[in-house]
Amino acid sequence: MSMLLSTAYLGNVQYYTKLISGEAEIDLWENYRKQSYRNRCDILTANGACSLIVPVLHLSGQKIRTKDVRIDRSKKWRHQHWQSIVSAYGKAPFFDHYAGAFESMYATEYEFLADWNRDLLQLTLRLLHLETQVVYADSYREAVLETSDFRDALSPKPRLRRHDPAFRSMPYYQIFSDRTPFVENLSIIDLLFCEGPEAVSIIKNSIL
Repeated sequence: MSMLLSTAYLGNVQYYTKLISGEAEIDLWENYRKQSYRNRCDILTANGACSLIVPVLHLSGQKIRTKDVRIDRSKKWRHQHWQSIVSAYGKAPFFDHYAGAFESMYATEYEFLADWNRDLLQLTLRLLHLETQVVYADSYREAVLETSDFRDALSPKPRLRRHDPAFRSMPYYQIFSDRTPFVENLSIIDLLFCEGPEAVSIIKNSIL
């Protein structure tokens, strides 16, 4: 059965396990949810996990399709996010190998959040050497079963997060492992910068 996903800003490892299953569909026609991974990702800094949030233009109290959400281009978020990433991962084993591709992305201005997330997703799949075909729904999708709907289940909010018996967090090397315990399920860039070509195996071994 096809799984439903939301768009995600540099989604976490669990998100990528769903993508590579070959049975996932991204729904951009859903109503946009604030305070979700649609516009945020978690990276690891010297002070612990940190969320990077893309500012969006969203009228309070009004529903809007995710595909129509515009980025607030009055903010200097792209520079701030990139500097945070450099600070966090500049000494990671594979940072120099991938940094150029990401830096060019953060130098590019986008109007719509969905377009930004889409291009970052395609970039990460290319760097991971994954030939996964990303499927986007052509209309709003009603979930047949709750267990197949991960649009909100992959959430930074504990009350919304749902147990996923098909996912296990596989430990891997992290840049600050000498001072902090392993932090699971961070953005894909944490895994990519730290493990490089081994990242794909870790994603696949995270699927039960």
